Amino acid sequence: MSGAQHIVVMGVSGAGKSTTGEALARHLGWPFIEGDAFHPAANVEKMHGGIPLNDADRDPWLHALAQELGRFEAQGQSSVMGCSSLKRAYRDILRGGAPRVRFLMVHGSREVLVARLAGRQGHFFAPELLDSQLAALEPLQPDEDGKIIDMSLSIEDQVAQALRLLDLQ
Repeated sequence: MSGAQHIVVMGVSGAGKSTTGEALARHLGWPFIEGDAFHPAANVEKMHGGIPLNDADRDPWLHALAQELGRFEAQGQSSVMGCSSLKRAYRDILRGGAPRVRFLMVHGSREVLVARLAGRQGHFFAPELLDSQLAALEPLQPDEDGKIIDMSLSIEDQVAQALRLLDLQ
């Protein structure tokens, strides 16, 4: 087993997974994997149309992401990935991609999420899907390797908190 580890920055749409994940990856000098880029066109079309994805829609996407983690693992390369990972079953699929997959949940109030989504330009996620994501969200369990950070912190403070909580300093 390599010494690689893979941090999945998770949360609902609008939480800042990509922004936080990219900043964390930059700080660590690890590649960032944008999970949304792995969605098949049919998933993007559904979300753009305001139709929530179901587990059958997510399954091939999650397996593709697990394979991507495995690809980095095979190279001995740690990585940071942005992926909603809303349910434990989804996180279990991702954990199957590499021996050490950890989670960093970026979380905050519905009001802040709504405001962020309303200000987004050019993203395929329809803001009205937020409630379906919040309903599906299963918080990290004590036996899962992960931590929660507050999305209302500055990006710099989120990265500092992630480094401390995940013992990456």
